[in-house]
Amino acid sequence: MNNPLKNKVTTVFIPVKDVEIAKEWYANILGIEGEIMHGHLCVLDMDGTGIVLDEMPAWRNAEGEISPFQAPFVQFATNDIHASHKWMKENGVVMVTGIEHEHYFVFKDLDGNMLMVCQ
Repeated sequence: MNNPLKNKVTTVFIPVKDVEIAKEWYANILGIEGEIMHGHLCVLDMDGTGIVLDEMPAWRNAEGEISPFQAPFVQFATNDIHASHKWMKENGVVMVTGIEHEHYFVFKDLDGNMLMVCQ
């Protein structure tokens, strides 16, 4: 039997505590809109691989908590790493690194998930 799975990532899920607040934060930082669905998901309007902000009620532990990712798991593209870094700092984004190797930097979202921007 041939493998029925495609060699393609279609969506990345990002765990968030409050989907409404996360939607506004991502809209500001990335300049994109999203639609909240089912009360706990926000599908962001991305080019290419999609992003879904998710309160993840089915994946929480007994205390109702879900851990943020502690390593970058999403990489956003830029044509100007310096302008992107400046934009993030001006918008109060928590920076994890400076610009590394003139190529990328890591930052945190409101829920502590680490994300990357790469030129």
